[in-house]
Order: sequence, then C-alpha cells, then structure tokens
Amino acid sequence: MKYALITGGSRGIGAAAARLFARRGWGVAVGHCQSGQRARALTEELSGLGVPAMAVRADVSDKNQVERMVDNVLENFCQLDILVCSAGVSHMGLISQIDEDEWRHLFAVNVDGVHHCCRAVLPHMLERKSGSIVTISSMWGQVGASCEAAYSAAKGAVIAYTKALAKELGPSNIRVNCVAPGVIDTEMNAHLSPDDLSALAEETPLGRVGAPEEAAAAIAFLASDEASFLTGQVVCPNGGLVV
Repeated sequence: MKYALITGGSRGIGAAAARLFARRGWGVAVGHCQSGQRARALTEELSGLGVPAMAVRADVSDKNQVERMVDNVLENFCQLDILVCSAGVSHMGLISQIDEDEWRHLFAVNVDGVHHCCRAVLPHMLERKSGSIVTISSMWGQVGASCEAAYSAAKGAVIAYTKALAKELGPSNIRVNCVAPGVIDTEMNAHLSPDDLSALAEETPLGRVGAPEEAAAAIAFLASDEASFLTGQVVCPNGGLVV
C-alpha cells in the first residue's frame, strides 16, 4: 500500500485528489489549516473505502507546524510515498492595492509552504530512495494574469522550484512534478461572477471550466508508477486556455 499526504486536502482539488487516491487503495493523510470539521468528515468518508485515513492540521507557512504534521503522519502510517502540495491562497486586485502583509502572506503560504513540506518529507524519502512530490501551481504561474500579479508570481515560483528540485532529487529516485490547472470550479474561484466564469469558459477551447476531479486525475497520474519516467514536468489541465 502507498501512503499520501495532501496539504489543502479538505476541499477543492486537494479533496478530489484524496478521494481518488483512496479509491485506488492508497492511505491518505488530509492536511488542513482551518477546516478541521471538513477534514475529519472527509477522512471518515475515505475510511469507509477501507483505507487508512487521518486528518492532520498545520499552517504550511510555519516550518515547525509542518514538521510536526509530517512526524504525525509518519508515526501513524510509518511510510510516506507521496506528497501533494495543494494548500494555497489567492489574491485579486491591482498591484497598487495589495499591501505588504498580503504580499508576504501570499508567498508564505504558496511558496514557503511548498518548501517547508518538501523539506520535512525529504529525510524519509531520501532514506528510502523513493518518493513522488506533486506541487500545485496555476496557468497564471506560466503566463501571468492581470490583477493577479502577486498570485502569478508566487505560482511561477512554484514551477521554478519544482523543476530545480526534480534535478536535485532525481539521482535519489525521487520524482518532483507540477500540476498547473486552468479555471477549476472550486471555492478559490467563488469570487468570480457567473458572467466572469462564462467569459472564461468561452475563452477556453473546450468551452467550459474544469472540475476538481479533472485536476485530481493529473495529480494521481504524476504520483503513480505509470509516470515513473516523468520528473520536472508541468502538466496543465486547463482546457487549452494556455498552451
């Protein structure tokens, strides 16, 4: 059996990935920060599929909390094969309107959080010379978005970090890949009006926005043995909006 830790696993793409992993027979640790009730409800659902499941809390921007979270997972599962860095926050607005604290918070969660999680799991994966890490970026991390300069910059940093870490860890048989979704129907995009979503769907060659399950399928593929010769790659479930 394989075991996965999914940060930001209580909702959206992270929760969809947790369900997919569990259906494939993997044990899942659902990481969360402020959604304890949701995380516990999800782990009960996953346990009903006959796999080990647990909820673990950590603010990924805090290195010490992340280390305790990973220690907790290893104490319960004794093994960790897959890390999915799905925890993230967004910000929309003119660059002149984002203050210093908002900018720092965005990078603390989206960039520092990925780094803290990778650093925390690496001793275990390096000892076993095995593991798969999947980071979550965004199509805006590839091409940038108007009124989302900070978010685009942070998600671009995740892509660069992923590519660099893949080169560093490849000789240890640890794969590091990234999923950069397009417009996905999640709570993170709930601020978009129906008209905005409709416009984005019209701009998308497939003519619609994506579902969390479609992004989760890309995550599960990259984490699986079927992707054993893939590392340092960015997979883009975006309906063709960015090519």
